Amino acid sequence: MASSTLSVTAAIRYVLLLVGGCLLASAAMGWYALLLFIPTFCSVAIFHSVGPLQVHTWAFVLQMSWQTLCHLGLHYREHYLQGAPCVRLTIALSSLMLQTQKVTSLALDIHEGKVTMASERGDGREPLLRALPLCSYLLFFPALLGGPLCSFRRFQVQIQGSHASRPTPPLRAAGQKCLRALALHLLRRAVRGCVAPLAGMTDCAGFGCVYVMWRSALLFKLAYYSQWVLDEALLSAAGFGLELGHAPGAEAACGDLSDADIWTLETTNRIALFTRTWNKSTSRWLRRLIFQRSPAQPLLATFAFSAWWHGLHPGQVFGFLCWAAMVEADYQIHPFLRSLAKSWHTKVLYQALTWVQTQLIIAYIMAAVEMRSFSALWLLGASYNSFFPLLYSVSLLWLVARAKQK
Repeated sequence: MASSTLSVTAAIRYVLLLVGGCLLASAAMGWYALLLFIPTFCSVAIFHSVGPLQVHTWAFVLQMSWQTLCHLGLHYREHYLQGAPCVRLTIALSSLMLQTQKVTSLALDIHEGKVTMASERGDGREPLLRALPLCSYLLFFPALLGGPLCSFRRFQVQIQGSHASRPTPPLRAAGQKCLRALALHLLRRAVRGCVAPLAGMTDCAGFGCVYVMWRSALLFKLAYYSQWVLDEALLSAAGFGLELGHAPGAEAACGDLSDADIWTLETTNRIALFTRTWNKSTSRWLRRLIFQRSPAQPLLATFAFSAWWHGLHPGQVFGFLCWAAMVEADYQIHPFLRSLAKSWHTKVLYQALTWVQTQLIIAYIMAAVEMRSFSALWLLGASYNSFFPLLYSVSLLWLVARAKQK
């Protein structure tokens, strides 16, 4: 009787999260919500009809093909038709990118045997009941518009688990995160003043462009930080926060649902560490999906796929490929510099200079990724800002040539 009650309770929770997601999508996206609903039902059909060995390939091809078509439609609207930006379409594409993370992550779990579909277990339930958890997972409203990637196993633990095992009240954790998000938002408003990001790139000169770039990147980062913390607050309020990791059996399935390690991002002098820490759940997803499965040049393949996943705008292609080169340079340069830093004052100098270099290169990459036109990208590339990535690139080539001579 207890098992039946739990099953009914879980089904009600699945339905509420699914209905909430559908209503939120319809309200925020209008008819563009179909761009999200169509691949959802197609993915669920694939999960229940394709075997574990082929499910990842089918899900990946379907989801990325659909997402690419949608991004190409956005390019056609913006660049060929010269149409005004559509907020609803932008929201739909952003949610579709998050859905791609969920679909491919779940497909990998099935492929690796971490998740078993009800059809494989010979579950006698009705097809609609078997599809309910998957539809709810792909459209549940707390993570529909943003937030770190929540695995299907974590989702199931939350829905089917006991709420009594949580030591931290979700609303208290959510309130603390909301206060952090508010502080970050107010700091961004104070830094921004009356000037929009990248607004001064057209009339700056010399190293004055470096200040414009750094200030713009700081505004972008503060916007990302506040949004990530706010997304985490919503997940915490819904019960999907960090406190779930203390529940029985949840630790291994869940992991850390947090994207914003601001201290590490702002203090590290390593581009590689910044890359692993930036948007952590997405970084782990890319590492699992591309880096660990790529037979050759995994670093380049990962960043190239990231540019594809983000939409293939000119700035995104240039920015992510530049990012890949900078990470490779970071792996080569830091061991060499550490071997030269013998005394304490040279070590301090090494830490300080590499921190400045890291911050400026990240600012350059971030400015490039945010640009949507070739003309704006050309202004950035022709400015003094390019000195910093060029310095790392030349250093990388010199170290590679030096290693070959040895």
